[in-house]
Amino acid sequence: MNEQIRTELLIGKDNLNKIKKTKILLVGIGGVGGITAELLVRSGISNITIVDYDIFEKSNLNRQILCTRNLLNKEKTLVAKERLLSINPMCNIIIKNIKINEDNIKKIDSNYDYIIDAIDDVKAKVLLIKHAINNNIKIISACGTGNKLDPSKLYITNIWKTEYDPLAKKIRYELKKENIKYKLTVV
Repeated sequence: MNEQIRTELLIGKDNLNKIKKTKILLVGIGGVGGITAELLVRSGISNITIVDYDIFEKSNLNRQILCTRNLLNKEKTLVAKERLLSINPMCNIIIKNIKINEDNIKKIDSNYDYIIDAIDDVKAKVLLIKHAINNNIKIISACGTGNKLDPSKLYITNIWKTEYDPLAKKIRYELKKENIKYKLTVV
């Protein structure tokens, strides 16, 4: 039986084939990024590049789906790759153990269909946004999704329409400073 049969029944064979060909750059594989990566692979995405520089620590156990006690002190990207390939061994998972900064952002390929920003570093977020704009890549950024007890308070919107989100406010400020008026999709 085709492991993607339920997705295919839901969206159709042609759309499933489109999903399988989609190339994703996922930056950050912690709380938001870990769940995102798993859901992407389970829904049929087969080409993902994961960027993170961190290792799993005890404080990740209660909030990051990829973290277990036997994986403490392991690189998040390696753990993610192993888990994703255990779900779908046919995936093309590329990992980059780097922290996004001005020196290495230029080394990030531009052949992606989507960038998923799941990091909490404002400077790195702005660099990713600029990279997406300069290379005509769609991007979605996770903003203040942490420390939320009521998921009904989370929503998808434009960065310029966010309210009560300190991280989104900082991103808007930095975008204004650089005169970037891009309609960034955020959660």
